[in-house]
Amino acid sequence: MTQSIPKRIQSLRRRIERHDHLYYVVGEQEISDREYDALMRELKALEDAHPELRDPDSPTQRVARGLLPGFKTVRHTVPMLSLDNTYSLEELEEFDGRVRKLLGVRDVEYVVEPKVDGVAVALRYERGRFERGMTRGDGYEGDEITANLRTIRSIPLRLGGGTVPGEVEVRGEVYMELRAFDRLNERRARAGDKTFMNPRNATTGSLKTLDTAEVATRPLQIYVFQVVRPERHGLRTHFEALAWMKRLGLRVNPDNAPARGFEETRRLCERWEAKREKLPYGTDGLVVKVNSFREQEALGFTAKSPRWGIAYKFGSHEAETTLRSIELQVGRTGVVTPVAILDPVTLLGTVVSRATLHNQDEIERKDIRVGDRVIVEKGGEVIPKVVRVVSAHGRRGPRFEMPSKCPACGTPLVRDPDEAAVRCENLYCPAQVRRRIVHFASRGALDIEGLGWKTVDLLVDEGLISDPADLYQLESKRLVPLEGMGEKSASNLIQAIEKSKTAPLDRLLVAIGIRHVGSRVAEILAERFGTLEGLAAADEPSLLEIPTIGPEIASSVTSFFSSRVGKTLVRELTEAGVRPRTRAPLRAVASGPFAGKTFVLTGTLEGMTREEASRLIQGAGGRISSSVSAKTGAVIAGSDPGSKLEKARRLKIDIWDEAAFRAALKRAGAAPAAR
Repeated sequence: MTQSIPKRIQSLRRRIERHDHLYYVVGEQEISDREYDALMRELKALEDAHPELRDPDSPTQRVARGLLPGFKTVRHTVPMLSLDNTYSLEELEEFDGRVRKLLGVRDVEYVVEPKVDGVAVALRYERGRFERGMTRGDGYEGDEITANLRTIRSIPLRLGGGTVPGEVEVRGEVYMELRAFDRLNERRARAGDKTFMNPRNATTGSLKTLDTAEVATRPLQIYVFQVVRPERHGLRTHFEALAWMKRLGLRVNPDNAPARGFEETRRLCERWEAKREKLPYGTDGLVVKVNSFREQEALGFTAKSPRWGIAYKFGSHEAETTLRSIELQVGRTGVVTPVAILDPVTLLGTVVSRATLHNQDEIERKDIRVGDRVIVEKGGEVIPKVVRVVSAHGRRGPRFEMPSKCPACGTPLVRDPDEAAVRCENLYCPAQVRRRIVHFASRGALDIEGLGWKTVDLLVDEGLISDPADLYQLESKRLVPLEGMGEKSASNLIQAIEKSKTAPLDRLLVAIGIRHVGSRVAEILAERFGTLEGLAAADEPSLLEIPTIGPEIASSVTSFFSSRVGKTLVRELTEAGVRPRTRAPLRAVASGPFAGKTFVLTGTLEGMTREEASRLIQGAGGRISSSVSAKTGAVIAGSDPGSKLEKARRLKIDIWDEAAFRAALKRAGAAPAAR
């Protein structure tokens, strides 16, 4: 083999990569499509003739061969939390006020970004090579979709731009441009295939397709918007991070812009409100983030979302239609909600035929009746709702009145004295049972494949299950005779249910459906107590010791586990062999450098993550807090510490550097694991 062939292959790869970057990232084109195709054909021919010279990062290897076997679930290194929403400039100003108050400053610099309507993903690069891509999933775990993401030509398989980091993870939004989506639907219609409802649905479906060759035909694009753990790369602000990612060859939205203070942020929002329709992609709002990473660290997180960012949603979209009837929906917590059945109407790219009417008080206030022409609103992608009556044709229907009994089980309904909600208090109401079981098996909970609405309805109607614990008593021989089941489906369902017995504890806590306990709170509780039995035995004072757990959550948790239903469920799950994966519960420590003290971490520690450091502190009897106060025992400061260090100095709180922290861990017998 002559030396010229490897060199020619390398030259072709670099040229094609350059033209891919220009066309898909920069938006420029230097050569014709015919010239580009000729380069690709030559490269493919050389690689076919010399397979030993193939490289997984070659432009010819973007599409995997054959069908993928499925997507495995992987855990995110750092949670992909969602942002809180705000729907008016007044609410945005309140957000700015909270940020300034927490930081103790007069003005804050923000970055304002169009909120692209797509699917959030994480991209991980090692030594400059694209190694793994994941969906957001539930924020803590997602599906690995690396092979499908490799087909997107605006995602570089190798990073460029000079010095490439050894390891970097970025987050972004995969989407379809509006014109490309229209062309895709036109092609599908001509081929006799079902068309997609909107670009976001098309994007979601494309990323979950097992045939990568089909994914490669979809017009997917990406904008990256975040660097994970930016301090590791010497980045101090979000806007600096955006520029850094762009230098590495990643595609960054050119419409992102900094704004100093609320007034400048408000003006940017008003300008975007007027020109959003001109964007080539769908968007329902803007994302506003605090620019400084030090300030982001000082602000921290709530149980569900960061305090340093918020989504500002554009004004609502409305449509007029006819209200045909009002149905009652019984939720899994027993709340009975009136639902409007409408003549179908399209809103924000989806067909709406149902909308919430909230409650009796709301219906009376708006004087909504069957047969009225009504305005339906879908603001910021929230559940559609009936806003007002436009006109009533002829003789109007009677005023709506909530029934006195549950429409599903006939139990008398009870009005919550503190709310407008009306509840069915029969915990064995079939409507509640169905919803609780569907929730129990849902993707965000135990993710029991094959246990959707249709199957749950079938099992409940046949009398095989009446609560989630009954799932673990099902036998394949009882399922096979059921309509639409069969041996294979029955076997797969039993296997999926069996697998859920060892799901993570936080997933089980979400599945149980304790009020106010979402995925983040569930993870915190699982981390603290280790077992379902340990949490069930906890009292309110022990719960309130945990940062981010307030009185409302503590009361809800203890009330559930002390109730007859809670006790029965724990017992039945335990007897059925449900043994969720757990970490060892934190031991009580009466003495030592950490016992009984509260610690705050700031900056980057060498050789251990912040999560590992927190675990070691808690294991040695200490507590972790996200903010510095007079009650803080010590602040542990790594490299590049944030504003928490300055606050600790003002309050004369003890400050430990990493050497002092490690020495204290050694004295406590809690040294970090070797790497």
